Amino acid sequence: LRSCLLREKTRAGQATHQKCIRRHSFHAIEDTHQVVHHHHRIICSHKIANDIIKISTMKLSISLLAASLATADAGVWGNLRRRLSYEKVATYSPGSQVTDHCAIDRDQRAVEVELARKTNESWQNAQQIYLQGGNSKSYALITLSEPLRSNVAKGTSVTGKNADGNEVAGKMYDTTSSGTVNVKVQYATTDVQDSYVQCQVGALVGEDINLSGCFADGENTINIGGEVYTYTYTAATENKNGRTIAGFSTQLEDKLKNGPGAPYADFEYFRKYYGTSDYADQWVNAAFEGGRTSFTNGNADFSQYGMEGREQIIKKGTAYMNVWMYTIREFEDALDDCKRGCINCNDDPVHAWDEGVCFYSGSLEGQDGAPSGYLLHQLADKRSLDFKTGGPDGTDVDGQSKLNYDLMDEFALGNYQLQSGNCPSARKTKERIAQLMYIPMIQGSIRYAYKVDKLQGGEKEKAEGAAFAAAVLPRVHAANSDAASKIYNNLRVGASSTNHQEVKAAFESVYSQLGLTCADIGGLWNEATNSYYPGMGPCTDASTTKVVTETNSTLAIALGTTFGVLFAVALIAILYMRSREKQGAPVFKAGELEFKTEGGEEEADFN
Repeated sequence: LRSCLLREKTRAGQATHQKCIRRHSFHAIEDTHQVVHHHHRIICSHKIANDIIKISTMKLSISLLAASLATADAGVWGNLRRRLSYEKVATYSPGSQVTDHCAIDRDQRAVEVELARKTNESWQNAQQIYLQGGNSKSYALITLSEPLRSNVAKGTSVTGKNADGNEVAGKMYDTTSSGTVNVKVQYATTDVQDSYVQCQVGALVGEDINLSGCFADGENTINIGGEVYTYTYTAATENKNGRTIAGFSTQLEDKLKNGPGAPYADFEYFRKYYGTSDYADQWVNAAFEGGRTSFTNGNADFSQYGMEGREQIIKKGTAYMNVWMYTIREFEDALDDCKRGCINCNDDPVHAWDEGVCFYSGSLEGQDGAPSGYLLHQLADKRSLDFKTGGPDGTDVDGQSKLNYDLMDEFALGNYQLQSGNCPSARKTKERIAQLMYIPMIQGSIRYAYKVDKLQGGEKEKAEGAAFAAAVLPRVHAANSDAASKIYNNLRVGASSTNHQEVKAAFESVYSQLGLTCADIGGLWNEATNSYYPGMGPCTDASTTKVVTETNSTLAIALGTTFGVLFAVALIAILYMRSREKQGAPVFKAGELEFKTEGGEEEADFN
């Protein structure tokens, strides 16, 4: 606004008045086109003497703006600042700081890098990164030379120095009692994704380790809530992480099975099918160890695979099972905390919702969502190329997937509904999001069923099919257990054979129950021939076929009935006339059917 006034200081006051209002109306929710005009309008309405904006007036106007900001309703301005101050997440505009949450995809990338090396040492590194993290919720575990002098609340400010003597900011990780000597200090994070935190250690290896923003090694001092203490710790081993991909599964028992809004539908599909809350963690660790699972359904014996197959099982399991369900968990958490009809008291739900979007997208997608990530957003874009479901209309073979267009719309809508306290509608939005998030799992299962069956896919392709199936089988099972059995038997680890058509048909039989359509899934596209693979085009929705059939049947019945009635009436009329003739009293008499001849004489027609 200040720059607007500077540029326009020599123009007519009325023109400036209109321009400022037009340019500087805050767009609080771009995706819903809701425009919020607030106290800053006063600056554009200021009476301008002699139709010229003078420098003194500009200064006064800026002062008025500052005053209006200071006296404006704190809740409204807080919301505006919260909504307008953060970098986008793959085109989504978060209403809170979530850069640290988005960074979980850097752990996924680190796991995949170590898996790809295919050595025993690198796999041990990958498993430790999976278990311990390195990029999200970084904290230092320090030992104080004397116990805490008083209780210290979670979030209390902490400051210290790094190895170069520069200040490092943090906060207390937990509420900590007096007398404690081992203290957790979480590092402060910024709103800028590229530099969100400068202490990244955990279980990371090599160049991924970043110590530049960590507290200094050895014996140093630290300020905890205004109290100075001496501490010791080792930066390379005592900088840890409170958010891990493994934790996304192991915490589900507490957060979803026993959560305040339990039971949660999608989580219950998986918990009941596999018979455990931490099914994803068990799946991944069994693959790391080359062992077997002990689920109620959907078991896998990974001793049948070497590193090539297990690599696919692990990296797809971490992203499409661990992260997938925890994304849903964050949306559920937002709904649990939503206060219906309350405009200025839903910041916490919005933050949880933002976290869910972060876990879906990750940080490496950037602000524009360009394909470069490692989590679910990237998967959706990849599968859309295989199934010709790209672009806003879902008919393209390049660009962003229709699924991501749709989900980003739903994410923005849910954010707005939470802010406005429309909790029931936000829940419906969450349910639609969950339905859509199954699409890439179905596409992946169908794709690798075809590759194994028709394109001589080996261990890698078989493992990929098994991984995708494991990420969606519980949902299919809840809709139709027979369909789930067919998919599992064709794609399970160690399947004796794979019939891709049987897999495709089994999925198609439950689309309507999953809230999906044939167009949502698309068909398996062959880029080389610019056509669908034989027999793999998009299906036709049963509901559409039924509507057409019912319409045709209704029309046929209506026409048949009409003509039947007309025929019956005509038949009755003929029989009646013949009956009258036999009685000597015909309906039409000769004298009544006369016409004039050309000569003017009358003659009978029917004598």
